[in-house]
Amino acid sequence: MSEKKMSSSRRHQLKSLMLSIAKSRLEAEVIAIEGAKKTYMEENCPGPDLSGSMADLQELCKKLHAKIDKIDEERYDMETKVSKANKEIEDLKIKVQDLQGKFKKPALKKVRLSADQMLQALLGSKHKVNLDLRANLKQVKKEVKEEDKEPVGDWRKNIDEKAGMDGRKKMFETS
Repeated sequence: MSEKKMSSSRRHQLKSLMLSIAKSRLEAEVIAIEGAKKTYMEENCPGPDLSGSMADLQELCKKLHAKIDKIDEERYDMETKVSKANKEIEDLKIKVQDLQGKFKKPALKKVRLSADQMLQALLGSKHKVNLDLRANLKQVKKEVKEEDKEPVGDWRKNIDEKAGMDGRKKMFETS
């Protein structure tokens, strides 16, 4: 327990020193990689000899195209092998998880879909799905209440009658 705490200025100084050393090493590594690329290209890909007739240059172009096609086929084959290997690795991971009995629950995303869209996604786009939720409901007949319906007339007349305006109208009409 006799450990002494390091001061923050000392810790900051050591951290900056470590970062500067790491930066210089990364720069040296990048320079070394570039040098290795350059030497590899010089060894395996010599510069083209363009001193010749037109027929020689055309022959050189044909050879280059043939090499490019061959390399492209190899690249395609490698990609298919890698994709098959990746798929096999995923399958083996799933088998291992099944054997262990531990399952990772995937993070689910919120998706807003209507019922029609969900059924169409499940059944495929070939099936037309119409989800009529009211189709299976019982039909209930509503009882119509018979109310005393008064004939609807002019609303102004009703107001005049209630306000006793008939007498006032007669007064104004006679004068």
